[in-house]
Amino acid sequence: MHKSGEIRVLVLGLIRDGERIFISEGYDPTKQQTFYRAMGGGVDFGETSLEALKREFTEEVQAELTNIHFLGCLENIFTYDGQPGHEIILLYKCDFTDQKFYQLQELVFAEGERKKTALWVDISRFKSGELKLFPEQFFDYL
Repeated sequence: MHKSGEIRVLVLGLIRDGERIFISEGYDPTKQQTFYRAMGGGVDFGETSLEALKREFTEEVQAELTNIHFLGCLENIFTYDGQPGHEIILLYKCDFTDQKFYQLQELVFAEGERKKTALWVDISRFKSGELKLFPEQFFDYL
């Protein structure tokens, strides 16, 4: 986690397969709400966002990416677990190199001490409001 009062720089990969996207599931204990976000993570000092994107996917789900294209920059100001957060998100469109990832229903991975789940979800479930996708501006790229 980052220190309060700091702006965090993140890189996220939008992986789409037809009408579904590959995302990770999160949970806010304070709001008791499950939410979803594209896979990715923090950009380390001295690392480009492209390098960080590749590193995060390798570390978290042992996946290599291909067809990587920069989509844009999002700013996300939010509250998570009762704490204010502020992120600058560099968003890339990309594909998995290995086709096996497109056959998976879900994938459990470790992010530090936490176990998380990545899965394919139909975009219509977010557009209908059935599931929460963050940040909201993400919809501009779907």
